[in-house]
Amino acid sequence: MAVTRLFIPAPHSSARPVDLLPDREASSLAAWLAERPGIEIVCRDRAPFFAEGATLGAPQAVQVADRWHLWHNLSEAAERCVAQHRGCLGVLALDRGKSAAAALPPEDTTGSPWPRGHRFADRIRDRHSTVHALLAAGHSRRSIGRQLHMTHRTVKRLADAVAAEDLFQEQWQNRPTVLDEYKPYLDDRWNQGCTNAWALWEEITPLGYRGSYQRVRAYLREKRLSPEPVSARPPTPRTVSGWILRHPESLTESERMRLKGVLAHCPELDALTGHVRSFARMLAEREGERLPEWLDAVRQDDLPTIHTLAAGIDRDRDAVIAGLTLPWSSGVVEGHVNRIKMLERRMFGQAGFTLLRKRVLLA
Repeated sequence: MAVTRLFIPAPHSSARPVDLLPDREASSLAAWLAERPGIEIVCRDRAPFFAEGATLGAPQAVQVADRWHLWHNLSEAAERCVAQHRGCLGVLALDRGKSAAAALPPEDTTGSPWPRGHRFADRIRDRHSTVHALLAAGHSRRSIGRQLHMTHRTVKRLADAVAAEDLFQEQWQNRPTVLDEYKPYLDDRWNQGCTNAWALWEEITPLGYRGSYQRVRAYLREKRLSPEPVSARPPTPRTVSGWILRHPESLTESERMRLKGVLAHCPELDALTGHVRSFARMLAEREGERLPEWLDAVRQDDLPTIHTLAAGIDRDRDAVIAGLTLPWSSGVVEGHVNRIKMLERRMFGQAGFTLLRKRVLLA
């Protein structure tokens, strides 16, 4: 059921719903508004039918674009923009695959995620070689299981694997850890000459690290043994867009460092960050008169997704300027919208619009 929710703010109290329309057509909204000529403010999102209906039904009213929806639209555009430049995020992680393989001696180029000397890896290699030796000697898998005190499933896995390294694939690899966020900081301190695991653990603990000292020590040990520098995995586009959209003072030291590295490597994302923060200042400080200047600045940069958003804002410029200037907001409406959705679910689609309207208005 498609419903249009219309609310009126009650002075000094929470807004209350005054009516529910059965559809989202501009004509229905225009007819409803035309019957109420005293309406002075129409706060709405930027959907075309809302704008058209408000213009036809209440030409005397000031249309105000809701600030939450404006920020939400910008957030979505920013995330799409970061996704288009996901290649720039690799600056935070070194591609050490080919170079590491070239640096290793021939006997170590096994594709194993663990070097020789790793307790778990060596145990698997010993079991694999023992099982295959017994198979070559003519023993059955059931007999091998009895001799080595292994289950049939374990023997089957070892016997089916051509090489022991085949059993390592996808185990413990690329899983996020509590240390991932702090690896760039550790990398920088390592490059500065600080290689003491205890000292670095004490440095990242005040930054928010809640993991163990042993995890830090293991990461630094990997750096010592690796022929190439170990680096953190690149962040996802959603993570980077979150850094860009949040207030700079709310970012941790590690997040600020990582964001700074990305922006220094990608001019487009640096420009995006400037536009996002400029818009945030307009929204927070109610400086709607700066919107034309912001639109002109956006058009100067090669940011297609932000250009699309800017074009939509420009078409609805008056309402957006009002939304960035006037105190009106439809934020309270979202609570009523959630309640209406809850009522629709509880009714299981068995009741009509008339009953839903009564339950909303008479609650």
